[in-house]
Formats: sequence, structure tokens, C-alpha cells
Amino acid sequence: MHKPKAAALAWVIVLAVAAASTCAAADFPAWAYPVAGPAIPGTASPPDDGSPKRVPDSRLALTKAQFAAHVTAVPDWHPEDHPAMPGIVSVGREPRVWACAYCHLPNGAGRPENTSLAGLTPAYFKQQLADFKHGNRTGSEPKRAPQNFMIAMANSVTDDEVAQAAAYFASLKPESYVRVVEADTVPKSYVAGAMLAKVPGGGFEPLCDRIIEIPEDLERADNRDSRTPYLAYVPVGSVEKGAALVATAKAGKTQQCSVCHGPELRGLGDVPRLAGRSPSYLMRQLYDYKSGTRTGASGLMKVVVADLSLGDMIAIVAYVSSRTP
Repeated sequence: MHKPKAAALAWVIVLAVAAASTCAAADFPAWAYPVAGPAIPGTASPPDDGSPKRVPDSRLALTKAQFAAHVTAVPDWHPEDHPAMPGIVSVGREPRVWACAYCHLPNGAGRPENTSLAGLTPAYFKQQLADFKHGNRTGSEPKRAPQNFMIAMANSVTDDEVAQAAAYFASLKPESYVRVVEADTVPKSYVAGAMLAKVPGGGFEPLCDRIIEIPEDLERADNRDSRTPYLAYVPVGSVEKGAALVATAKAGKTQQCSVCHGPELRGLGDVPRLAGRSPSYLMRQLYDYKSGTRTGASGLMKVVVADLSLGDMIAIVAYVSSRTP
């Protein structure tokens, strides 16, 4: 064989093997449970120079020092998006109780590492805090910081603080800032804090059986802009497959989601909304139900997910996240 052709063939084989290894089946969706690893060159945040930061469509200019703390420093870039926040939401309580809006944002939209709280009923909100407190929401990745923070918070807040936060978030209209995109390849990503982000100049890789949710603008996310848009890359064909699984109890595999979550998946009574939520969050919940690391008042979900494969869960999440809240 001619050497250049042989070399080219060898390179094709190497690429094929690499793609196959990248797409190897996984039992655990680590991509939904980001845990920071070794530093990746070119991804470190630049040193804070003390200059004011800005985000689109906001009149405010804030320095990192004004919103880098978890208590007493929640950046409220868009105060017109919500009513007045109670102290537990906007300030928290020194030294251990973080302000709810620091992680879940003043408009309750949440981020991929946590969840949207907007529109949840007070009863559901209170029950989840109780489940965190009593060990019914431990999560499937023990090293994942946001889960551990919530468990600590649930053991530190008072009943009155929970009631104030529950009433506030129940009053908010749900908004979704996630755009679901079907794709075969996805930008290479790394763990930035507790979410995934695009590696600058990192190129692309096969998506395989994953959902990769990243901010369109990492700086906006770092500045905790409550309107930060996110892209969620899902496998090609997964939205259609998910629609079928959600709408029908296909082959006895699962239940119709609308029976409990409402015809538009926007919630029904104290059963929460699914439509438009972060796919990373939804995937963690389905997997946690199946693995037994989320039980408590939501234990009925164990039966719903018992026969779902990882691919089924990905499809359901892709479809549900694409819906309007």
C-alpha cells in the first residue's frame, strides 16, 4: 500500500476508535452531575480588576465585590422582573444561610446546577425543604456541591424563613431561558463552578447519549444575570421520541406525564411544572428517583421511572425541556 494512503487510513481508524470510545455506553450520566476536575488551560476566569460589570438590558453597574458573596450580596440586575424580595431571598442570614436568590436568582429562573422555583406552590416548596432535611434528597453524586449546600441550608433555615421564601417564589411567573437544539456534535465542555461551559477554542466532539447544557455567554452566567440564555444540545430525534414517551404509556414502560403534571406539563396543584425546566436538573431527578437517592413525598416517581433506560430518560427530558412553561 502506498505510504500516504496507509497513513491516511490509519488516521481514519484512529478517529473512528476515538469516536467509538467517546460514545461508549455509560451507566451513570456524569454530564448531569458536573463536578470540577483538574484545571483546563485557557478556562480560568481573569483576575477581578474591580471594574463595574454590566449585563444586557440592565441599568445597573456592579463590581464583583458587590455580588460575589453568598450572603448579603445578591445581584438584582432586573428588579422590574419580580416583586420585592423578603430578606431570606435577597440577603439570607449570616453566617450559614445563603440568600435563596443567589443560587435560584431573583426571578426564580434558577440555573443548570439547581432549579427554577418560580410558580411552585408553597406546599410543594416546603415539602422539598423537608425532604432535603430528612435525607430524602441526597442525590446520586455525593461530591456535587449544590446538592450538599441545599441539604445544609434545609437544616439551618427556620420554618418562618421557609414560609416567606415559599410565598415569594409561588408568586412568580415561570420563564424559561433554555433553548433545546438537536445535534450530532457539541462544543467540548468543562465544569465551570457547578455547570458545564464551552471550552474556548476547544472544537467539537460527538454528543452521543448525553445532554450538554451550557450558557450562551459564560460571563453573563458568572455575573449571575437572571436572564442568561442557555443552549441544551440533545441527541437527534430525541425530542420526537420523548414526545411519544410522555404522551403515551408506551408498551407499559412508563406513565403519561400529563396525568399528574397537567395537560401542558405546566403543573397541576401541588405537582410541579416540568415544561421549560433545565434539562440537567430534570435528568438528575429522573436518575435520582431510579437510583433511590430521591424518595420522600415524591416516592411515587420510583414506579414511573423503573423501566426507563438512560436513553428513554434523555428523550423525555429533551422533549419536556423544549416546551413552553
